[in-house]
Amino acid sequence: MNNTIRVGNLFGIPFYIHPSWFLVLGLVTWTYSGGLVAQFPQLGAGLALLLGLMTALLLFSSVVAHELGHSFVAIRQGIDVKSITLFIFGGLASLEKESKTPAEAFWVAIAGPLVSLVLFGIFAAIGFGTGVSGPLAAILGLLASVNLALALFNLIPGLPLDGGNILKAIVWKITGNPYKGVVFASRVGQIFGWIAIASGLLPLILFGSFASFWNLLIGFFLLQNAGNAAQFAKVQEQLTGLTAADAVTLDSPIVSAHLTVREFADERLFKWQNWRRFLVTDDNGQLLGTINIDDLRSIPVGLWTATQIKEIMRPIEASSTVKSDQPLLEVIQRLEQQRLSSLAVIRDNGVLVGILEKAAIINLLQNRMQTNPA
Repeated sequence: MNNTIRVGNLFGIPFYIHPSWFLVLGLVTWTYSGGLVAQFPQLGAGLALLLGLMTALLLFSSVVAHELGHSFVAIRQGIDVKSITLFIFGGLASLEKESKTPAEAFWVAIAGPLVSLVLFGIFAAIGFGTGVSGPLAAILGLLASVNLALALFNLIPGLPLDGGNILKAIVWKITGNPYKGVVFASRVGQIFGWIAIASGLLPLILFGSFASFWNLLIGFFLLQNAGNAAQFAKVQEQLTGLTAADAVTLDSPIVSAHLTVREFADERLFKWQNWRRFLVTDDNGQLLGTINIDDLRSIPVGLWTATQIKEIMRPIEASSTVKSDQPLLEVIQRLEQQRLSSLAVIRDNGVLVGILEKAAIINLLQNRMQTNPA
């Protein structure tokens, strides 16, 4: 992942930390240790700093537990969790795919806030039930209040927060369309983003106070991510129902394995001047391999007439092919994950349909959005 540091695995889930997290950890440690010294002078600076660091780590552990709540419910639904990342605004569990039903999406979304509420109850119960006092009581009170705030904040009904995903699941259930749920929850998230920005700007403009500056950052975070979610949902909706075969390039660069190199050079290269990679098929149209223009250099020109394409072609890798009936959304995800620019599209019997490129998908999407604007 870009700009993140992998620190290990949590229950088999890759765990990353964004560099901004260390800044926040330091600020929380320094600020809270100072508060402890002011409240309990007998502690001393060294012990207060140690307790501040311990408290900060427990706070971030609560964020991790929140994300694990989402992750464990997703795993029970058969959804792979690609990673958990801590960053300046909290945590993020990256899921392989969406839930299949609105009910399943609801439970994945609400699991995180439920974990935070449980932690609030545990820390509050320990604090009140044991009758502890002094610095330990203050730390337990902070942990309880932060977990309560984490749960309530994430229940705000706007994407990208958990409450937005809950709202998305509800709209999905009502309309039967998951993308309408995303767009609606994204719009609500943008409204809350503007509210957060206004609450940060007004004190600054009217009183010159930076006390609500954090609201500005949260507002911009909500605006950007909610907008991205809405745009991505529109793209997904346009591609729904399409398969890999729908994005195959017309007149794909396909050559017969029985052509001689001379025939290939004289006939095919002139026809497909913009292509450097060609797909090779047998007489039945089944995909056998690929050939690049550079491969011709390995054969002396005097042997071109006696050499067939099948003698110099390269075998095709399974990772470079995709079934023709595979949903186009899954194909796009695969292209991004494997950083591929194209895939060979084949039918179940191995017969080649053609080549699928990123550029062809973009053109297809643009045409559909012009024909069916959202």
